[in-house]
Amino acid sequence: MESGQSIGGGGAESTTGIVHRSSVPRRPIWPTIDGPIGLSDEESLSYARRFFKFGFLLLPWLWAVNCFYFWPVLRHSPAFPRIHHYVVRSAIGFAVFTVLLGSWALTFAIGGERLFGPVWKQLVMYNVAEKFGLTGWY
Repeated sequence: MESGQSIGGGGAESTTGIVHRSSVPRRPIWPTIDGPIGLSDEESLSYARRFFKFGFLLLPWLWAVNCFYFWPVLRHSPAFPRIHHYVVRSAIGFAVFTVLLGSWALTFAIGGERLFGPVWKQLVMYNVAEKFGLTGWY
């Protein structure tokens, strides 16, 4: 009999000394969505750093790629502390970029000429052909 088990059915059972093990084996966590065929930890750090830095060169879509490719890093942050801050900062940068771009687009789409007045004709691009006289091709 193992220690911690009682004999008979009347007493309270103690579980001291018994190790409960999960029947589901733990799978290894990889830094990329590719799993074991993906990048090593050092390569992952290099790519995450590059995607984050190049996002500042007016390529913020790389921040979205960084978040997507390193999704396991976002989900399991303690497992990859060196890569985690690049991916989180990419997520924040992409969120800020999306809010700014969305608000700019909605301002022009909804506001239009009512918001900008006579300056609207100079801001929009669909009248470029008229400005340069390119509409009269006969």
